[in-house]
Amino acid sequence: MFTKRKSGVLLHPTSLPSPYGIGDLGDNAFLFVDQLKKGGQSLWQILPLCPIGYGNSPYQSISAFAGNILLISPDELVKAGLLTEEDLAPVPDFGGPDTDYDAVKAYKLPLLRKAYQNFQNDPEESTLADFEAFCQKNQYWLEDYALFLALKAYFTARRNQGKEAEEFRLFQQETVDFLTAEEQTAYFESAAWCTWPKAIRRHNAQTVKKWTRLLAARIREEEFYQYLFSAQWQAVKEYANENDIQIIGDAPIFVAYDSADVWANQKLFQLDSKGFPTVVSGVPPDYFCVEGQLWGNPLYDWKAHKKTDYQWWTDRIRKSLEDVDILRIDHFRAFESYWEVAFGAPNAIQGVWKKGPGMDFFRTLEKELGKLPLIAEDLGIITDEVRALRKEAGFPGMRVLQFAFGNDRNNAYLPHSCDFNSIMYTGTHDNNTSRGWYAEATEEEKDHYRRYLNVDGSNVAWDLIRLAFASPAVFAIVPLQDVLNLDGNSRMNTPGIAGGNWGFRFDWSQWDEGFTQGLYYLATLFGRCAGI
Repeated sequence: MFTKRKSGVLLHPTSLPSPYGIGDLGDNAFLFVDQLKKGGQSLWQILPLCPIGYGNSPYQSISAFAGNILLISPDELVKAGLLTEEDLAPVPDFGGPDTDYDAVKAYKLPLLRKAYQNFQNDPEESTLADFEAFCQKNQYWLEDYALFLALKAYFTARRNQGKEAEEFRLFQQETVDFLTAEEQTAYFESAAWCTWPKAIRRHNAQTVKKWTRLLAARIREEEFYQYLFSAQWQAVKEYANENDIQIIGDAPIFVAYDSADVWANQKLFQLDSKGFPTVVSGVPPDYFCVEGQLWGNPLYDWKAHKKTDYQWWTDRIRKSLEDVDILRIDHFRAFESYWEVAFGAPNAIQGVWKKGPGMDFFRTLEKELGKLPLIAEDLGIITDEVRALRKEAGFPGMRVLQFAFGNDRNNAYLPHSCDFNSIMYTGTHDNNTSRGWYAEATEEEKDHYRRYLNVDGSNVAWDLIRLAFASPAVFAIVPLQDVLNLDGNSRMNTPGIAGGNWGFRFDWSQWDEGFTQGLYYLATLFGRCAGI
């Protein structure tokens, strides 16, 4: 898997062009594959495909297994006979180029309901058979996920109607010692699973069966949406593979608290008797944030996972590798040790390092799944122990050129310090664009960059693309923003800032033919061109 020099582009499907306010899995996804092939590229890296969560982030999802149904293409639903062209009109004016997620949901979710109603009213035999086969294959996660969404919808509707005042009073009494009044209201109004009646909150088997019967119609609807997503995504992946392009996916190491994963598997997480986290995830102060980053995800009970031979993780990685060819494991260092912060802490400064499952975890997964095509995201505070774990596991690590320049002439991210078993990036989704980075860099960083590349700084993005492709790393990946030479207004995410992220989209008018030619030229020059 990691033996031949390759290169590719980082672009999440939400960032594709589309008239429907958000990139989707329609024609533009296939056109993007065509452009990659024309440019001699053989890798397409994406962000997590799972449903978005807090702040529209794909790293705070309600499921580690499900797909983001906002990516479903309305045009593909028309081709499938589930919608008509008239159903799509009128298409709203979604404003600027960035994704307005609220406006997208207001337009697309009713379309999905219409598609489901049409399917229910007149199911095409082959589609029905495919749908039933999908549900059967994915039963191990799909049933809990669909029930979770159905329950949230049910309790949200009741609370919007003011029918649960007594339950709110009881929830306030139960949580008065550790939640503020504002937090209590937020949990309750969002119908977080910790606010549900006790039996279903605890995922009691008999109660689950009861609610599954009561909400059967909504459950089947949610299952159908997942089927539609899977069918469209698999068509894109198959097209990419047919064109010798591999998909690199992304698996966040942690899951959101208010998720189907935590609700259905509470014994696998560090929760108290009321179902709340005792400790949560984060990282100490670093390059991105002086107070550290308080992610707030519940932490795993690794002893409990080990007792099951890491079955939940095995299922998760297996499912991910059905959707992608290679998988980046976000925050790899947490498998060696992770930053533990007390639940309710105001920031991540006062935390402690705790040991992760280490090599035992990866050995167990390999026994079940075979050789793992994983990339270790080993950025941030990396110790000798983390380096040793990655080396023993054999996974390539990440190198980011935006971190390479300054006063250290042997910086680990500089190409002359990089080994073959590495993935070289100009920047990631958490970085500024390369143009934006240079505009904000220190004079020392700018000077080092100019002298290292023997350039004047007038074409930073393509200078760094060239350097990434020339590096010894087995893979070189560049964000599309750098290919298009965009400034800092086009970055995907700013860590530590809750709002205004994940909205970047490009337009084909920004893609000059010279960019495709440039990618092909550099891929050929540095031995990364597909088919050569």
